[in-house]
Amino acid sequence: MIDVDVRGRTALITINRPEARNAVNGDVATGLEAAVDRLEGDDELWAGVLTGAGSVFCDGADLKLFSAGRDGEMRTERGGFAGFVRRPRTKPVIAAVDGAALAGGCELALACDLIVASKAARFGLPEVKRSLVAAGGGLVHLPRVLPQQVALKMLLTGDPIDAETAFRLGMVSDLVEAGQAVTAAMALAERINTNAPLAVRETRRIALESLDADPVEIWAASREAQNRLATTEDYTEGPRAFIEKRDPRWVGH
Repeated sequence: MIDVDVRGRTALITINRPEARNAVNGDVATGLEAAVDRLEGDDELWAGVLTGAGSVFCDGADLKLFSAGRDGEMRTERGGFAGFVRRPRTKPVIAAVDGAALAGGCELALACDLIVASKAARFGLPEVKRSLVAAGGGLVHLPRVLPQQVALKMLLTGDPIDAETAFRLGMVSDLVEAGQAVTAAMALAERINTNAPLAVRETRRIALESLDADPVEIWAASREAQNRLATTEDYTEGPRAFIEKRDPRWVGH
């Protein structure tokens, strides 16, 4: 149900259940958590791209499991819904969205660090239409990435927005033609991977922590991160490569 294709330093992670519109079941949840474990545990992998097979990114939870009282199968202890939305990570993951990302599928995209969407994409949290709440992170993330009135309208009506609207309002980082989301997301991952991997991870962590922390704490965290990087080989490699007018050769330590 989850395919992992390693391309250079990027892991392309695909939810491969197109016959069910890539809806999340137990196999998807455990497989996605295992894929993130692989990404996090492999020093040769520096970034991930998450996508869905076929014409849909992910339609969210498999409602057949809900109706059977088996919704717990769609969560893991560490990762929460789909084994992903609450899984601690250090490496950036980009969502590549072609087609619908609805309910839990939208929450999967929101749990990624960046979203690349094609013009065929749609984003929505229709849980209220089924007497549910967006408990997989939608209520946490959506009001942070969209203006309050837009986020509330989406949450309270359950109606989706198109990719161009999501891009214009800042929810989507890159907007591409239909069918090009994975290609564009992989290219974006490659751009990230040209940078020093430890610096990328420290930057990601502190930037995300800054959403909730006191600015004084973030200043201190930034200094501490810089001090940690100063003890690594990559810290001296960056300036040396600049002086020698060549591309840096990062080693990740």
